[in-house]
Amino acid sequence: MDFRVEKDSIGEVNVPAAAYWGSQAERSRNLFRISGLTEHRTMVDSFVMLKKACAEANTELRLLDPEVGKAIVQAADEVLAGALRDQFPVDVFHMGAGTSFNMNVNEVLANRAEEILGGNKGEYKRVNPNDHVNYGQSTNDTFPTAMRMMSRLMLEELFDAVVELADAFDEKADEFDGVLKSGRTHLQDAVPIRLGQEFKAYAISLRKCWRWFEHATFELESLGIGGSAAGTGMNTHPEYRALVVKRLKDYTGIEFRNASHLVESMQSQLPMACLSSAMRILCLELTRISNDLRLMCSGPLTGLAEITLPAVQPGSSIMPGKVNPSMAENLNIVLFQVLGQCQSIDYCVQGGQLELNVMMPGMAFSAQFGLEILTNTLKTFTENCVWGITADAERCRHYAETSPSLATALNAHIGYQNAARVVKKALAEKKTVPQVVREEGLLDEATLARALDPALLTEPGIPGK
Repeated sequence: MDFRVEKDSIGEVNVPAAAYWGSQAERSRNLFRISGLTEHRTMVDSFVMLKKACAEANTELRLLDPEVGKAIVQAADEVLAGALRDQFPVDVFHMGAGTSFNMNVNEVLANRAEEILGGNKGEYKRVNPNDHVNYGQSTNDTFPTAMRMMSRLMLEELFDAVVELADAFDEKADEFDGVLKSGRTHLQDAVPIRLGQEFKAYAISLRKCWRWFEHATFELESLGIGGSAAGTGMNTHPEYRALVVKRLKDYTGIEFRNASHLVESMQSQLPMACLSSAMRILCLELTRISNDLRLMCSGPLTGLAEITLPAVQPGSSIMPGKVNPSMAENLNIVLFQVLGQCQSIDYCVQGGQLELNVMMPGMAFSAQFGLEILTNTLKTFTENCVWGITADAERCRHYAETSPSLATALNAHIGYQNAARVVKKALAEKKTVPQVVREEGLLDEATLARALDPALLTEPGIPGK
């Protein structure tokens, strides 16, 4: 491989001749061979958008040569359009605060801008990664700003996925509204419920989860760019940070705003903790829902088998014809992984000291990975599972009518003592509660039908009153 020699404050570095990254990214590439994973495309976009906004602001404030500023902006636009995406090789687990990746972005944009102005990669005659692309900036304010932007942008897609899943549960709730089944508490028979009510509750709980994300989005929209190295704004123009954030709002359509206190925004990564909390709450609710679906579809002969989940692939390499709840299982697997990433974010958030939290690369990776796989699994779960769920209405009603708990609904009509006797006989003779009521002549058909009407049984109030 051909190399060029670059110099930095430590010494000389051999950099691949074709690379747009420079000495610091090359050092990081060789030092931090940790995961083989590089930053998510949205993190790259966020960092490059930020560098573009900074270059435009500094050019407007006459702090950058107009030609240099224009070249940096052009280089940024090329990357945002999809060019040079293989030029960000820094492992997601690199040095504290994110300096390696900040310099990776600075070097790529500087080398491309140098080319635009007629120079060669690695010369830095007109455009320097530190002096021009990073002008008025520090890793300490750019990395957390880009990290919050990335998280906020990725939430847009997650929001759509949550809404689609909630909508699917709503439609299934309507479809299953007339399906009477036995409720269960403590995993034991309980009073009747409609299958549609269960699915409606799933939709409502998902929409409640989103309220936590709304708080997280508000916190993530607070950007500390302009704080420079310690939140004091050293080497920045007084108007610079407002100009940068205004441009970021224009680029994204998101209501980003300047942090009210730059030192606080650098010390504290509370917005990432808010994101972690919201993700965790959603994962906990989804785990519960997925477990419910797996229970209700258990069988087909020795389980509940109240619903059927779509068969998406054979379920066994040895048992012919076996079908598993594969999509619900996949959802659980991903949710457990996301919960682990939330734990990682929490540890990183509390790991800051004094004026800076250097654990930002860890929380950035956990956020981008968690948001990506959570969004993807919700989409495929909705499409390949929820929309195709069917109900066995006959089996559901059979469980409801054979359950002793159904007699609770008859208390208002035949009294507690008669209801208890009906239950005892039904269990002893393996009959349904309605069968025994008919045999005993306790209610005429019209009254019995009214007493066991799904709507009257499962809505607030006393049946028949």
